[in-house]
This record gives sequence, structure tokens and C-alpha cells, in this order.
Amino acid sequence: MKEDKRADYISWDEYFMGVAQLAACRSKDPGTQVGACIVSPEHKILSMGYNGFPMGCSDDEYPWCREGEDNKYLYVAHSELNAILNYRGGSLEGTTIYVTLFPCNECAKAIIQSGIKEVVYDCDKYADQKNTICSKRMLKSAGVVLRKYERTGRKISIEL
Repeated sequence: MKEDKRADYISWDEYFMGVAQLAACRSKDPGTQVGACIVSPEHKILSMGYNGFPMGCSDDEYPWCREGEDNKYLYVAHSELNAILNYRGGSLEGTTIYVTLFPCNECAKAIIQSGIKEVVYDCDKYADQKNTICSKRMLKSAGVVLRKYERTGRKISIEL
């Protein structure tokens, strides 16, 4: 007798946003943890990234503060840029990037230039800020599809 397949498996969107959320857990930023996951049209994970200092720059020696003359914004690489730079397989043309926070204007430039064609984002808490407005303008002009992730409310527990 043939057994039916499981019905409660997660969707591709849940899977890839979950990977982006898990990548964000690697960030040591005390204020904001952001993750990204780049996926091929064939649903294969190509790269991941999270916000943090560049390789070789100790997170114990650089500032994590938001304000002041020497602050984290001068040093931290965003998750999207890290995911793009972490990819070593050639072209990212036609891929999708899943991000836990809508990309800033600088990451939008890298997304466009790398050939990523869709951005699936979860949080857009900076929607009214100038850099996010500029980011959306550039992405739309370049023909990049912007899609808000639709949360399902599904909970997954992982024991590590």
C-alpha cells in the first residue's frame, strides 16, 4: 500500500527565510541582527550572510555603539553584501535574495549590480528613511521584484 507524503512540510519561502533568520543569529551586533540567503531559480542555496565586521577585523576590537565619532556603521558589512561577496560560484544573475530586513541603498546597488532579480524581505522598519526610499527607487528602476515575506506563524524548534 502506497503511503501519502507528509503534508506539514515547510514551503520554499519558509525554508529560505528561515535560513536567513538562522544566519542572522551569527551576528554579534547587540542592536540589530540581519541575515540574507541567496537562492537560484532551481531552489538551491548559493550563499548566505549576516551583518558583521569584515574578515580579520576582530569584533572585540571594533566599536558596537551606534553613535559617536567611532561607531559600528563605519565598519559593519551588511548581510546582503556579505552574502554577495561570500558567493564563489560565478554569476548571481536571475537569483533571489531573502533578507530579514529591507536592504539599504548601498546594498541595493550591490544587489542590482550582481544581477539578483528578486528581493524577498521580512521587516521594513526603516521604510520612511531616506536610504530605504532611495533603495526602493533604484531596485524598482532596475526591474528587481520586491516581495514582502508573508509570515505563516509556523513555529520550528531546533535543539543545538
